[in-house]
Amino acid sequence: MTGKLTRRRVLATSGTALMASGFVRSAQAAPEASRITPELIEAAKKEGKIVWYTSVDLALGEKVAKAFETKYPGMDVKVERSGAERNFQRIGQEYASKIYNCDVVNSSDAAHLIIWKRQKMLAAYVPEDVARDFPAAHKDPDGMFSSWRITLCPIAYNTKLVKAEDAPKSYADLLDPKWSGKMVKAHPGYSGTIMTATQQLSRDLGWAWFEKLARQKVMQVQSATEPPKKMVNGERAIAVDGGEYLPILMREKGDPVEIVYPTEGTPLITGPSGIMANAPNPNAARLFQAWSMTAEAQQLNIDVAGLRSAHPKTKDKPTTKKFSDIKLLREEANVVADKADEIKAQYVKFFKV
Repeated sequence: MTGKLTRRRVLATSGTALMASGFVRSAQAAPEASRITPELIEAAKKEGKIVWYTSVDLALGEKVAKAFETKYPGMDVKVERSGAERNFQRIGQEYASKIYNCDVVNSSDAAHLIIWKRQKMLAAYVPEDVARDFPAAHKDPDGMFSSWRITLCPIAYNTKLVKAEDAPKSYADLLDPKWSGKMVKAHPGYSGTIMTATQQLSRDLGWAWFEKLARQKVMQVQSATEPPKKMVNGERAIAVDGGEYLPILMREKGDPVEIVYPTEGTPLITGPSGIMANAPNPNAARLFQAWSMTAEAQQLNIDVAGLRSAHPKTKDKPTTKKFSDIKLLREEANVVADKADEIKAQYVKFFKV
């Protein structure tokens, strides 16, 4: 394996994917569902720590870590937060050098888990809640990963800078000259959320839309967490993209934010988690993975972070628009796995950081 995981080389054929991308089962059967037992807890506490690579907003990552440490005293969670694409590169470089730091990995680019699975870099492990409660579209049939989080990638605007009657309703509206110099968006070369959204939008709107958008003097940032923050701070009036959960939380705090689910459809983003095959703390990793998929932990993601969950025993925030009321774009993680390099190359023809 080289230090850089090139997606096309790794996945010449489509593999397991989430949300309408199609599953492919390997010859090896998935392991049986695993419960959180006193024996697992004791083994995890002997290891005492877990290193968690994730691309969620750092504030959420730290809250999740604190909740786990409170639930299981004596455990320590080290949160290694970076953009999904950066984490992907880092893990590839570490494994090429036989450096095994990561126990559990979560990515906002589901394609990463497909690639790691094909590279035999993930350990099979099926938490009881995943086996019993998660829909098939949100769990790998070989038990390598499952959806730890779900979010959308909508448009948002600052209500102090944009009147509701003037606000964009669609992606086509963003091409109006009146929004020139007033928008901010994130980059698929850094963010898994934006990589996934870019694939969906380029498929459904075409690259010509991106070319026209780039002429609008859009502020280009890296992480999917940045556009909502730039927008709410008044640096730009409109966030073209970004994780839905931040505008949800901002709005709840009373910030001048409104969310727009475009008429063409809103990109759907799943964020799977898996255990690394060479996890230095394998028992702690299993305990963390199992706990993180429980209804209790999944509800924490919703209540604290404004995320969505595949767990049917959770409840969405009362102020969150229901999936059934939103036109959603199809996620194709297998396509992203095959074509991410092409997508980034095409994107940077129009946008640069």
